[in-house]
Amino acid sequence: MTRLIVAAGGGGDAVAAAMLDAALYGGETPAMVLTYAWDRLLVDPVPGPRGPDNFTGLRPLTRSVQAVPGDAAPVPPAGSTLPGLAAELPQTFALIDPHHGAEGMVRQLEELVRHLEPDSVDLLDVGGDILARGDEPTLRSPLADALTLAACCELNFPVRLLVAGPGLDGELPADVLRDRMSATVLALTAEHVQPVGPVLEWHPSEATAMLAATARGARGRCEVRDAGLPVPLTDESPVVYEADLDEALDRNRLARAILETESLHEVEEYSREICGFSEIDYERDKASWLSSQPTQKLDPAAVLHQLDEFEAGARDRGITHTTFRRLTEALGLGGRQRHDLRALLLSSRPGQYQAPLWRIPSRT
Repeated sequence: MTRLIVAAGGGGDAVAAAMLDAALYGGETPAMVLTYAWDRLLVDPVPGPRGPDNFTGLRPLTRSVQAVPGDAAPVPPAGSTLPGLAAELPQTFALIDPHHGAEGMVRQLEELVRHLEPDSVDLLDVGGDILARGDEPTLRSPLADALTLAACCELNFPVRLLVAGPGLDGELPADVLRDRMSATVLALTAEHVQPVGPVLEWHPSEATAMLAATARGARGRCEVRDAGLPVPLTDESPVVYEADLDEALDRNRLARAILETESLHEVEEYSREICGFSEIDYERDKASWLSSQPTQKLDPAAVLHQLDEFEAGARDRGITHTTFRRLTEALGLGGRQRHDLRALLLSSRPGQYQAPLWRIPSRT
């Protein structure tokens, strides 16, 4: 069988696609994962998604689609997790280029379907914000999902829409999403996480980290992002659901508005108009602020003292877990220090690591 999985939001959705591929199909003939190169500023200091010109070593698949092999590299100062995923996972990762809008992405999908002649095409979103209307006050990153939704709806090939871990992206609560989803596809288990386990040791995705942790049994409340948003970890968190693609498009005002766009600039304009913001603007503002901050040296004793204070506050807020991205930012460290922080914490307090999350100890 030949399968194509479209990672709706890029980043962690690509890791989840590899997990789902192995869980659903056994991984004997790994799928192709079509994904954005769009990482958080901790990894990629350049705002917005990367295009083919931002990489060296890509491998052409079709006229408009290129694969990202393990020996590809982002052109500095850009960064990307995709070459690392390609090096460690058996799936082939192909690059979505959103810079020509939804119409450009439809061309990419059409070319890839003609090239692969796949038995199935799945569109996967971790968290479920792809099912948004666009005006929800908790929505933070609608643009990427709206683009993939719009493009997949225009593809002349059956596409199955899957939502993994409803609510785990911290945007739309699971209670809101429940009526927008239909059949249960499967509940992920620790065995399903195993193929991507090594990747989760370094990949910065928060939603997919929580998806994996809940599949391994973690329950409670996890604090994420720089704002410290609390996300419930429940029995529903590791479940993958199906949703109706056409209903999602009918509901998603941004996806409908951008169907005929020919540039990412146009998509951003619609996002500002319909959602009130563009997440790339947020990244631009944050990148500018981060570039003005002095590099802070990681002092182990000081960091562990700060960690104690952070954990005390987290307990008071009812938090049981947090992500390493949240810890890095809460402790005032930069993206380049994320791996050093992780190494320090795992060596000094290994009992608190509930992979791939950090467990907040209960009060002694």
